[in-house]
Amino acid sequence: MAAGGFVALLSLGGWWAGRELTAAAQPARQPLGGARLFDQVAAAIAQKYVDSLDATAIYDRAVTGMLAELQDPFTSFLSEERLRRLNEQMSGTYAGIGLQIDIRDGWPVVLETVSGGPSERIGLLSGDRLIEVNKESTKGWERDEVSRVIRGQAGTAVLLTVSRGDQRLSFSVMRDKVHLRAVQRVALLQNGVGYIDINVFSAQTATEVALAVDSVVKMGARSLVLDLRGNPGGLLEQGVAVAELFLDQGQSVVQLRGRPGTAPQVYSDSVPQRWPTLPLAVLVDKSSASASEIVAGALQDHDRAIVLGVTSFGKGSAQNVYPLSSGGALRLTVARWFTPVGRSISRPLVPNPDFVAPQDEDEVTVPDTIRPRFRTDAGRTVIGGGGITPDVIIGDTLTPLPVQALARAMGKNLAAYRAAVARQAQLQKGRMITAGDPVTSEMLNEVYAEIERRKVAPPRAVFDAAGPWISRSLGYEMTRVSFGSDAEFMRRTQDDVSLQRAAQILQSARTPRDVFGNLERRAVSVPATPH
Repeated sequence: MAAGGFVALLSLGGWWAGRELTAAAQPARQPLGGARLFDQVAAAIAQKYVDSLDATAIYDRAVTGMLAELQDPFTSFLSEERLRRLNEQMSGTYAGIGLQIDIRDGWPVVLETVSGGPSERIGLLSGDRLIEVNKESTKGWERDEVSRVIRGQAGTAVLLTVSRGDQRLSFSVMRDKVHLRAVQRVALLQNGVGYIDINVFSAQTATEVALAVDSVVKMGARSLVLDLRGNPGGLLEQGVAVAELFLDQGQSVVQLRGRPGTAPQVYSDSVPQRWPTLPLAVLVDKSSASASEIVAGALQDHDRAIVLGVTSFGKGSAQNVYPLSSGGALRLTVARWFTPVGRSISRPLVPNPDFVAPQDEDEVTVPDTIRPRFRTDAGRTVIGGGGITPDVIIGDTLTPLPVQALARAMGKNLAAYRAAVARQAQLQKGRMITAGDPVTSEMLNEVYAEIERRKVAPPRAVFDAAGPWISRSLGYEMTRVSFGSDAEFMRRTQDDVSLQRAAQILQSARTPRDVFGNLERRAVSVPATPH
């Protein structure tokens, strides 16, 4: 139904809710259908149902059921609050103080301040415990609750009290527009390999990526890794624009196919690529979706980049957002997209009979042996029909069994484990000599002892079995606390098999085509790190 008709239908509710339906008042029987059938059912519910429901509730439920029947997990009704959050995500800007927090021991703790944001400017530091907001204790608050309180209109102030070691400090922070960068990290790795982490496709992503590439090339990068792991996508136009940075003029990026009878819409590169000699690798995982898959698929189809990781999510559809008079909006699937060689990457979905929300869908894994094959520009075989399958399969999508066992043993007390790790990392602050200092068995013993003191310790055998992963997590936390997030990232790269494999391939490549030389698709299992 068109947006205008949809809004008009909603406006009928008040009239029907007050109208008495009696046998005598009903007109002569005639076939029911369309809006007339809907209105009569809605009116009967409003007037006769055993539980009293007002017209608004009836129509809200009708909308939910109607969208559920489409069996499309990406079509949904957006309340005003959800629409606001979506707009913030797509614009990359919100009004607040620029603070990333986690809950430790029942208190909000600063993980990181947004670069250039109000919190950084007034001197909040990683590890600060947020104990009061506007003179109200934050003990027991959840992250969403903290976020709601510290966000607000730009130009207004929020009073924060933090504990930092033995100090108790108060800050009056003026809220301001905070820009969440789409490019989260730019780094130069060993042997001239540049690295760019793109976490979302919002309004300025292509501009940020271009600046990041220029920056890392000036640092000395001779090749480049684009990390799209965990990137849920975002704006289609920004995905196209990022792909265009690395493709030749006239090469297609993506094709949108709408309703039967409508002409496909093809997006093609309109400008020459800026770094034609730069060898390129793209990292994806099962959480890479939408615009991330547009970029990975286009660069793979045109043999511009080698793709590494595990098969991506498989969101091969495009949605438009239609504002409604209620103040919310309808997010509606209007087209499906295909890669330049014609691949649909949509994963098959089986509707969940116990439907709760559009996102609650059961995933079907389709064996690679029956997925359709396509040829890239250079004649390489690529797979369609269920996400972007990398050229090099590397990584593990499953949490290791010892980590699963630890999580089960901790149950609802898993936060106590994370707090014990964080406490041990704080104890090592000032003791670490280098960012790569090892985690000792004594440190792990102290972590376990701390969990014991909290009276929620798992069996020691379960803890010890997960020791390698606990050690890794503790090492990252120690490095972040003592040397900052940049040092933590460099430590993580040593354990990142996908990134290490990409760097290995790129180090020996002199041209973009060199990255495909003598490659064999193979699976490599890597222990997962608990978070």
